[in-house]
Amino acid sequence: MPLQPSTETSPVLPAIRCRGLSHGFAGRPVLEGIDFEIPSGSISALLGPNGSGKSTLIKLLAGLLTPLGGTVHVAGLAVAQGGAPLKQRIGVVPEGLALLEHLTVEEHFDVLSPVYGLARTEVQVRRDGLLHALALEEVRYLPVRHGSYGTRKKLALALALVHAPQVLLLDEPFEGLDPVAAHTVRQLFLRLAASGVTVFFTSHALSLVERIATQVLLLQGGRIQWAGSPAELAGTLESFYFDQIELPDPPELPWLASPR
Repeated sequence: MPLQPSTETSPVLPAIRCRGLSHGFAGRPVLEGIDFEIPSGSISALLGPNGSGKSTLIKLLAGLLTPLGGTVHVAGLAVAQGGAPLKQRIGVVPEGLALLEHLTVEEHFDVLSPVYGLARTEVQVRRDGLLHALALEEVRYLPVRHGSYGTRKKLALALALVHAPQVLLLDEPFEGLDPVAAHTVRQLFLRLAASGVTVFFTSHALSLVERIATQVLLLQGGRIQWAGSPAELAGTLESFYFDQIELPDPPELPWLASPR
């Protein structure tokens, strides 16, 4: 009897998986027992107040920091042993953007050719497409140090995309963008997710997150306090967020209203 093909399918690995992840600085814990999974081809947002550890978590996922405990897998690889193969599979926009101030917008792409093992001509084709898509063509010869924050943010995103990564890890990708640029980036994320790319980003723009994120994680007190879809909420994401976050009392500053 001839062998029949197996009808079993291999389990689909999540694009991001954290188990018991912890980290801290100077003996102060920042993240404790972080557990979550992000499915492939999704757009997921990490929310939380300033200082809650969002940027630290992005750096841990990208291998820019070493966790004090737990495990992290991204794009099917253990981040601790990822090395060059991991860099090929992920695109990162870190907190500080990691740009080279003395280079022009265009020159940044020349640096990436050997990093990702791409032919120079291929990088040039991809560069021109990204510069056009993100409205950076007019500043392509501008040194980065002279660019606006929005220009720098869009360049960092373009550089994270040039090698066609499987997973994008982005710290505040919409910060500093004008409404038109934010719309362009939002549509780009939707197209990327539709093609199977996983987008994981931090943001304080709750209304924008509500429009595009398929999954939201709320980080507070060093732990994931809630994870789910915005569609599961009875009200708006903004109202839910403020219900979960302890709000400070308004400051008493009577001198601001004092007559002069």
